[in-house]
Amino acid sequence: QVQLVESGGGLVQPGGSLRLSCAASRNIFSIYVMAWYRQPPGKQRELVASITRTGTTNYADSVKGRFTISRDIAKKTVYLRMNSLKPEDTAVYYCYANQYGGDNSDWGQGTQVTVSS
Repeated sequence: QVQLVESGGGLVQPGGSLRLSCAASRNIFSIYVMAWYRQPPGKQRELVASITRTGTTNYADSVKGRFTISRDIAKKTVYLRMNSLKPEDTAVYYCYANQYGGDNSDWGQGTQVTVSS
């Protein structure tokens, strides 16, 4: 099991930027995949971006070109840089880790991102 703690959420105006951080309790180098999900108000949780053990990244179509997922192995942290934010990006953002590619996974507690003028 890996503990995940998100930070960096907040209120931002449309067009603004935020960087979310996800600090892990153990080394992330060997974790099969880590990702950011989000859950907008009244909607289901959805995948935003992921990064694999080998560094391969993947993005939801709605955030391509605006969001960037990255990791700092030495700091055991995964980031989500969010630019050109839109009101529809408003959601609780969750960090996710699947250590071995099987059924077991871990989630953070979530951080609120609100995009509003």
